[in-house]
Amino acid sequence: MQNNRLLFGRTIGIIGGGQLGRMMTTVAKHMGYHVIVLDPTPNCPTAQVSGGQIVAAYDDMNAIKELAEKCDVVTYEFENVDLTAAEFLEAKGILPQGANSLKVTQDRELEKKAMVDSNQPVAEFAIVQTVQQLEKAVEKLGYPSVVKTCRGGYDGKGQVKLTNERDIKEASEMLSATDRLIVEKWVPFDKEISIVFTRSQAGDISYFPVAENIHRDHILHATIAPARVAGHIAEKAKKAAKAIAETIGVVGTFAIEMFVVGDEILINELAPRPHNSGHYTIETCNVSQFEQHIRAICGLPLIPVYAHGGAVMFNLLGKDIEPFFRKMDELTPAHVHMYGKEENKPLRKMGHATFIGDNALTIYNDLVEKKLIESN
Repeated sequence: MQNNRLLFGRTIGIIGGGQLGRMMTTVAKHMGYHVIVLDPTPNCPTAQVSGGQIVAAYDDMNAIKELAEKCDVVTYEFENVDLTAAEFLEAKGILPQGANSLKVTQDRELEKKAMVDSNQPVAEFAIVQTVQQLEKAVEKLGYPSVVKTCRGGYDGKGQVKLTNERDIKEASEMLSATDRLIVEKWVPFDKEISIVFTRSQAGDISYFPVAENIHRDHILHATIAPARVAGHIAEKAKKAAKAIAETIGVVGTFAIEMFVVGDEILINELAPRPHNSGHYTIETCNVSQFEQHIRAICGLPLIPVYAHGGAVMFNLLGKDIEPFFRKMDELTPAHVHMYGKEENKPLRKMGHATFIGDNALTIYNDLVEKKLIESN
């Protein structure tokens, strides 16, 4: 038995109280662990199912120290955890994921460097700090291109697509509010895919089926698993995941988003945690991305992954709630997960529904025909 193995009855701390923390907690409680969440919002989604909450900002070091005193191990459900807090917890020996995964994924420049250092293909890019560098980068990369902040931003926030010289003004204004931007060549991709995997503290890796993602307005709309790609593409995704995981030193569940361009892949983004595109694993696989994550951070052996048929996961944004429940009787019965968020906003992720069956494409075509999911 590993010296760092934590069995039932111990306490797991989670930084971040959203839906990912909620789903981690549900699994952890089934496995016999206690859970405490640190989040600034009272009665956040994770707190509703956990054993306790520390209501405080993520960079409140007194709160972080309190969490450390109460917990045997700490994890996080999103990547914008305060780095100083993460380094403190790592030094205490209770953050198995370490601070490096956070440091890398919080900064798009470091993220791209990790991809390149892992010898993985990426879209051509440039880091710019001045308007002159921005103009030169766009001149080299051409139109269209995309400009993103190096820190912060999600679901399309903190980025602008450049289609002509007039768009440079908006990118320049973005640059004036930060220290640097990343400019990427626009990729005319065939599909967007992701691979969710878990790496143990000993370095063992288990992979979930490669998934295909459909985005609308920069927000994940639906995930098809397994992805509609050739076997060699899926193998390339797994090899890329292994290389990047070993370069960064990943522990726990991790996700990598990629573009498929012909017979090649281009690595796009990294997420050091369970991922929206891995929610299908809860019902479709013998072990979910959340259970594997808890097993990894607690030093338990990972479970070999087996998938049952196919699945389509549909994100329930605020605007989708009423149409989805109105159509329920017309649809194949779905597994529904609601996140316990108090305020319903049109583009806020309020829950998700997973449809499972023998064939993912059959499920997808049926949902498109019934106008629940937009075709891709």
